[in-house]
Amino acid sequence: MTHPVPAMPDDDVPAGARPAGHSPVIDVLIADDDPVVRFGLKMMLSSAADLRVVAEASDGAEAVELARRHHPDVVLMDIRMPGTDGLTATETLRSRTPAPQVMVLTTFDADAHVLRALRAGAAGFLLKDTPPDELVVAIRHAAQGRPVLSPEVTRRLIARVAGSDQDTRQVAARRRLEVLADRERTVAVEVGAGRSNAEIAARHHLGLTTVKTHVSAILAKLDLNNRVQVALLVQEAGLEHPDAPE
Repeated sequence: MTHPVPAMPDDDVPAGARPAGHSPVIDVLIADDDPVVRFGLKMMLSSAADLRVVAEASDGAEAVELARRHHPDVVLMDIRMPGTDGLTATETLRSRTPAPQVMVLTTFDADAHVLRALRAGAAGFLLKDTPPDELVVAIRHAAQGRPVLSPEVTRRLIARVAGSDQDTRQVAARRRLEVLADRERTVAVEVGAGRSNAEIAARHHLGLTTVKTHVSAILAKLDLNNRVQVALLVQEAGLEHPDAPE
């Protein structure tokens, strides 16, 4: 994994990108209202033998319809599009079964709108100027269910939505976390601090398999899709670990 396309540590799935020629082809749908951007993204992805662009959409409504027809594994979704925006389209796509992984495309590295996409179950977000090789790796990770978002970026996004409903959100988040057992809650807080399963196991003298079991239980009990959503919920509840990694 290259540094400019960070991913939250997620060793619940096999590490590493899919090698070309040894894994099923990943079908990708590109949704962006700028035809130049769509062309550029398509050209970038053409360098990878295991990625295939199956459709292009110019707005969110078209993305939803084309996803229904082509069943892509990953959708690259712009946020700001005319008509149905990318956020609404992401929520619609992630509510389906099976749901494609959605990577949000943005020109900003701290856009408050991205938080809504993450809450809807997006796999993360990428800047539109991400280099081609890093874009390919990020799509492979997303296809594996690996969130492409650093804990530092997650914290910056959360900081942008501080407002009058902050206390209400905190209370609601803490109530949701009450369904967790004590050990699961501890693991959830560590996930919120951006630690990998191996780091959590070492800090709490647990077996790696035990930590993975706890993470799976946390996702199931909270009805969440990935570790990014766990981190968001933990941090909304104000339960970040005091010595979280910088």
